[in-house]
Amino acid sequence: MARQKFTGTAGLPLARRAVRMLKDRGIFAHSLVSVEHQQLARRYVIRGLESGGCAGDIGRYVSFAAEDGQPLEYLHRVETIAVNGLHAVVISGALVRLDMLRKGRTYELIVTRHALSSVTSGERPHVESEILFRGIHGRLELDLNGKDKAQAGSAVPTFYSLAGEAIAIPEKFLPLVRAATKGVNCVGCTHAHYLRKPRPLVQPRLDDSNHEVAVCRETAETLSG
Repeated sequence: MARQKFTGTAGLPLARRAVRMLKDRGIFAHSLVSVEHQQLARRYVIRGLESGGCAGDIGRYVSFAAEDGQPLEYLHRVETIAVNGLHAVVISGALVRLDMLRKGRTYELIVTRHALSSVTSGERPHVESEILFRGIHGRLELDLNGKDKAQAGSAVPTFYSLAGEAIAIPEKFLPLVRAATKGVNCVGCTHAHYLRKPRPLVQPRLDDSNHEVAVCRETAETLSG
């Protein structure tokens, strides 16, 4: 039987024991993305959940970015009773997802791109996934939730090839990886580490509009005079 190609659609490939241990520690990192339909806009989008945290020597964190690595605005925050769970909802037509796992000072990482497939009118698209970076058995000799906590947010693990050579993380994704590295070391995490707060909509004030009209009238009178 032909071996199925690993696409990273569901995030890191974890053994049942690892999944059970994360559950027992109360760490919930939701790596799956879904296709949703916006009724008013009449379009399909991808939905993801920034989530995860740390409990002792174990941590897992899932976050998202734009295709150029820049932070995306979340749709809204998610406040749960438990810690190390859901933090924020993100909606986009295409996005990059990061899934990181930590055990002690050993790190696993996968960065994937997700976009909607091209379809004819009336059909529901599916998610097309592409692996952008895969890091196996990375090391970071820092205790980021202990004595080296001041370096959290600036440090990243070093990943190696099977031949023992260091593999460079793509430059544009370094801020995302730094944030996730902090996330897998964030004990009792309750907040998003990379998605950013939506910018408020600026509504024009009535006095501003009146001021603009007055300026236009004054300019017109000056030119006519």
